[in-house]
Amino acid sequence: MSDVTCDSSVEVPEAERTAARRRGGARTVYLWELEKLTAQWRIRAVLALCLVAPFLFALGLKAQDTLPSDTLFGRWAHDSGFAVPLVVLGFAGQWALPLLVCLVAGDIFSSEDHHGTWKTILTRSRTRGQIFAGKTLAAVTYSVVVVLLLGAGSLAAGVLVIGHQPLVGLSGQEIEAGRAAGIVVQSWLYMLLPCLAFTALGVFFSLATRHSAAGIGAPAVLGLLLQLVSLVDGLGPVRRLLPTTAFDAWHGLTTEPAFHQPLVTGAYVSVGCAAVCLMVGHIVMLRRDFTKG
Repeated sequence: MSDVTCDSSVEVPEAERTAARRRGGARTVYLWELEKLTAQWRIRAVLALCLVAPFLFALGLKAQDTLPSDTLFGRWAHDSGFAVPLVVLGFAGQWALPLLVCLVAGDIFSSEDHHGTWKTILTRSRTRGQIFAGKTLAAVTYSVVVVLLLGAGSLAAGVLVIGHQPLVGLSGQEIEAGRAAGIVVQSWLYMLLPCLAFTALGVFFSLATRHSAAGIGAPAVLGLLLQLVSLVDGLGPVRRLLPTTAFDAWHGLTTEPAFHQPLVTGAYVSVGCAAVCLMVGHIVMLRRDFTKG
């Protein structure tokens, strides 16, 4: 009777192990980036601020006699709580959102340069395309969460602090509470498009400059410059093609009748800008020689 030795350990070829690790590589990078983001105190602070700041703003409006009448819907901030999220939206679209979304997008690639970790993550059987996709999706996720939290916080603050009275539209018509709430929600959801365009712009600057300050600051400064350009007379056709113009496209939802052409144009411009920035950023990622730092 012969002895039969059974070896339960089967050696898996290196090629198969590499292929197994690469399957789902972008998802692994994405989840790891989300874990890193949620561990950062500055990200937690920004998300908390998106919820708390609208309440402080609404309480401040209620406590004072004067109103920000020079801002859109500011004159009705005491009369309807639905004016509050629209006032916040007008300010955020002009000044805050491009900077807020680029806090992550402008840093998510350049931080690897700062810490000198590119060679490490590129040797973990992840392709450059997978790393690009995972990191970009993480930046997009953060941007979406920021917009949704700020919008939800503003709407809740307006209704809870001021009330749910009817809103006066830009055409002077009275908008009943249910429809006003729908307009506010639609307006904030539309903000996702220009914010994603600036997220893509931040990703591009993060890869192109390899510097976090430039990746965060350059898109924000560019946004301010484009806002100023849009104020110049005689640039109507050019203004419609600026990514910052989409931040104002929601105004048409508050008129009677509503006009949607600015929304459509802004959507095309935002998607086009995002596509170009991500395409160029991907090319930069693929062609970069990481052996030279």
